[in-house]
Amino acid sequence: MGKDSTSYRKILLDESELPTQWYNIIPDLSSPPPPPLHPVSHQPVGPDDLSPLFPKALIEQEVSTERYTDIPAEVLDVYKIWRPTPLFRARGLEKALDTPAKIFYKYEGVSPAGSHKPNTAVPQAYYNYLEGIKKLTTETGAGQWGSSLAFACNQYGIECEVWQVRSSYDQKPHRRTMIELWGGTVHPSPSDKTACGRGILEKDPNTPGSLGIAVSEAIEASVQDPNAKYALGSVLNHVLLHQTIIGEEALKQLKKVGETPDVLVGCTGGGSNFAGLSFPFLREKLAGRSDAVIRCVEPTACPSLTKGEYRYDFGDIAGMTPLMKMHTLGHTFIPNPIHSGGLRYHAMSPLVSHIVELGLAEAEAIGQIECFEAGRLFAKTEGIIPAPEPLHAIAAAIREAKRAKETGKETVILTALCGHGHCDLSSYDKYLSGALVDEDYSAEKVTEAMKSVPRID
Repeated sequence: MGKDSTSYRKILLDESELPTQWYNIIPDLSSPPPPPLHPVSHQPVGPDDLSPLFPKALIEQEVSTERYTDIPAEVLDVYKIWRPTPLFRARGLEKALDTPAKIFYKYEGVSPAGSHKPNTAVPQAYYNYLEGIKKLTTETGAGQWGSSLAFACNQYGIECEVWQVRSSYDQKPHRRTMIELWGGTVHPSPSDKTACGRGILEKDPNTPGSLGIAVSEAIEASVQDPNAKYALGSVLNHVLLHQTIIGEEALKQLKKVGETPDVLVGCTGGGSNFAGLSFPFLREKLAGRSDAVIRCVEPTACPSLTKGEYRYDFGDIAGMTPLMKMHTLGHTFIPNPIHSGGLRYHAMSPLVSHIVELGLAEAEAIGQIECFEAGRLFAKTEGIIPAPEPLHAIAAAIREAKRAKETGKETVILTALCGHGHCDLSSYDKYLSGALVDEDYSAEKVTEAMKSVPRID
């Protein structure tokens, strides 16, 4: 596509242009993120501490100091089912907003599972397959990760068992069906299948659940099965690494039309979608080739970056994970059951948290009514119904486009539309009927949850 083309709606890459390496941002930072600590000794964890949960290759990627990792040919072959994904110019949205801004969105909803999650599910399943693992356990919020892992496990003949947060299990039955169609098993979390789940149900039989609870259940099931390992859909370094294929493709696509973003916005729950888009652009910024503002956007009901404390905490409610330094609301915090189930996590990725602490990215929180208003406008002008999670980034992009209208600046805005909302129509129905309400976070609940967070000097 030529630089002078002015009528394009999408920018495509050929399969031959598919990136062949994932990018690790850590070597380019002024300081590395603080190490994860053993939950009992509080000493830095080593490979032996992680081996009950993950295969050797993923542990090596988790602690890697190499800038790039080659993507295995077998993984690239599966990626080609849907990758490279399109980069769209949101001309319909721009026209509706009457803005001089140029809005671009990288659309990950074309994957088999309808989101960005297969970008890491496929390599995780592949590396476990190479080590002879027969089963993977995991948690899922909205079901995007659980369905993606079920799809990936099916590629390699691995059993998949999923614990889905109760509120999303009830709200989004179609993703349960997707998991089962690909051969997976799914339980509502908390469940009666684990000691952790039974303990929580005994205290509160009507709990909506949380990702922290589901993580605990999946880990408990994994460590009790010698043929199983655990897979995580966000937060950890190797997950963020795999997602950078999003930003690497977007760089190539913007280059085709001679554009560089002035502002990059991404929704953040655990951080993988945001990191996948932003880290390659952060590399360009650190090298002096870009001056983009990079912004995380999170829900007001679960504002770990904007309201949480930056300190060591567990990744799950039972305290089974290593302690990680991250922005947290407390590992026992259970967010209100908003419709962006994939963003209902008590903490942020340690690497994303570290980047925010270094001043390389900023953060804001947006309520769900404004987000669904943005989603309705986006659907009417662009034709795609977004999942509730990326509505936060779309709402932020609209805010930015309106500022561009006020200033008259031709701001170039980039975001990632990380999934479609075809399994989330009940949430849109509540919005259209006026039943949707803005859920704020409870400062009292956070204060109580933070009491259980260990103090690490």
